[in-house]
Amino acid sequence: MNTINRSIEPKIRKNLFKGKVVIIYGARQVGKTTLSKKILADFKEDGKYLNCELASVQQGLSVIEAERIKSFLGDYKLVVFDEAQNIKDIGKILKVMVDTYPDIQIIATGSSSFDLADKISEPFTGRNFTYLLYPLSIREVVNQFDAFYGEAKIESILRFGFYPEVFSLSDEQAKDRLDEISSNYLYRDILRFDGIKKTDVVNKLLMLLALQLGQEVSYIELGRQLGINRLTVEKYIDLLEKSFIVFKLRSFSRNKRKEISKSVKIYFYDIGIRNSLIQNYNPLEMRDDIGALWENFCIVERKKLLEEKGLRTNSYFWRTYSQKEIDYVEESEGKIAGYEFKWNSKKTYRLPKDFVEKYDAKVEIINRDNFWKFFDL
Repeated sequence: MNTINRSIEPKIRKNLFKGKVVIIYGARQVGKTTLSKKILADFKEDGKYLNCELASVQQGLSVIEAERIKSFLGDYKLVVFDEAQNIKDIGKILKVMVDTYPDIQIIATGSSSFDLADKISEPFTGRNFTYLLYPLSIREVVNQFDAFYGEAKIESILRFGFYPEVFSLSDEQAKDRLDEISSNYLYRDILRFDGIKKTDVVNKLLMLLALQLGQEVSYIELGRQLGINRLTVEKYIDLLEKSFIVFKLRSFSRNKRKEISKSVKIYFYDIGIRNSLIQNYNPLEMRDDIGALWENFCIVERKKLLEEKGLRTNSYFWRTYSQKEIDYVEESEGKIAGYEFKWNSKKTYRLPKDFVEKYDAKVEIINRDNFWKFFDL
């Protein structure tokens, strides 16, 4: 299969050579290197690629002095710093280059926002364009092929996810590659920080989160099962989120007495990784978690859509103490909309009237028959 065009590529190209660094965040293996090299290829001998995980590159950029850095980089128009968080004082280095040599375009990629963002935030105010690269999206697939192809791939996506390399593989190859990614790449950045050495604890935490997909999670209960305290659980989940492995959805509430206001749900940026963690790649007709998979798929694809269009929206779920609930709630420009995700389009669902009336909200059911409009396709 040909490489699928990424939706952020035109935006990046549009902002090249404007005197700012272009930063591309995203989990490992989502295609940051492929995308940056694709852009770099247009510059031929005027482009340079640097793998910042190499000791030679780290040594070459070890002194923060403009002429020495320029001498190491050479006379190139565009330079890619791949996995830039591995370079000590990368923020200061990029600031020096932008301020001293604004005609050199730098693209820096990073797989851990908590590292790279922390290193460049203060010295880099107003000096960068920032983009987040997700695994593939259903919109990118449909735009490259067509809606019929996208429809045909849905069941495969719910089993094996959307990692670019995995997407084009056979079922058995996809399983092997996902297991390799979840074993060798998932924790690489996390374990370098805050003295975290216990890979087994992080792995067990991820497995528990995978098993509770679509359900509210309790940090206290997770800590009890893992033998660690609530604050440590919270810290680990924060690092997992900043490594683009999982993301949180908080509960929506304006009525403290009736509505649950402090709960959280955890979803995965890639369903294939989630399935790898629990070692369940079974066909959908053999699964009892299809509802949770569908919910995760719809929410993360909506998240990609909002990011692609640059829409500012607050996202939540809603539940009352009497067990009335809505899977997903969006609040934008004073308007509230709710969505309930049902894989089986024949299943009946009674809309919670109190939510609709209290918030003057519309609630839609998103199923196999109508999900395309939810992704603006």
